[in-house]
Amino acid sequence: MPTPEVPVVSRMANQIHEWERVADQRSVFLSCYLLMTRNILSAIEQREFHDPTWVNSLMERFADYYFVALEAYEQEPASAPAVWQFAHDTTRAPRTLALQKLLVGINAHINFDLVLSLVDMLGPEWDTLADDQRITRYNDHCHVNAVIGRTIDAVQEQVLDPVMPLMAIIDELLGPVDEELVSHLITHWRETVWHNAMQLLEANEPSERSRLIGQIEQAALRIANLIV
Repeated sequence: MPTPEVPVVSRMANQIHEWERVADQRSVFLSCYLLMTRNILSAIEQREFHDPTWVNSLMERFADYYFVALEAYEQEPASAPAVWQFAHDTTRAPRTLALQKLLVGINAHINFDLVLSLVDMLGPEWDTLADDQRITRYNDHCHVNAVIGRTIDAVQEQVLDPVMPLMAIIDELLGPVDEELVSHLITHWRETVWHNAMQLLEANEPSERSRLIGQIEQAALRIANLIV
């Protein structure tokens, strides 16, 4: 008997099916996210992380941010975080390339949501963690980069190529170079995310925290504008 899918995976799959039914290309990013999530779950099952339970909780918290922002946008676009307003608006624009649709979603989710997810997970425990335990958390964060790296080919073949056939030609010409560039970009983003999370953890005043979150979102918006 096949193992039942975890709720977050089923929720993603159901949303993708609904969007594909109505030709809403927000399915491009979410299809990528689903592949990544399944591979993270597989890595957790294979005990690739120092603390699989912590990584699983972080993955679920991370997904919560995506769906909360989506629900806000669906009910009242202006109530969603600005970086997600931009991502959803851009993705629904007919002339936006599939690769841009993918990257604006990745940008919003990593450069904004992941910072907040890490702070949510690390905040309650950070002061009590020994230096080696803090390093372990960072190493688990970094190991996700390896899982992402080995998922990029599947994203191109299963998500981008069907909606953007030119990508298949580029991939044939460049070989692994284009995948390596995307992997390097995401790794760079995730390193910045950890740095930003550390800054937020050190912020003692609510006003300072709000200021930093505003700066983080503005930086993500600047990246989004560069993408499109």
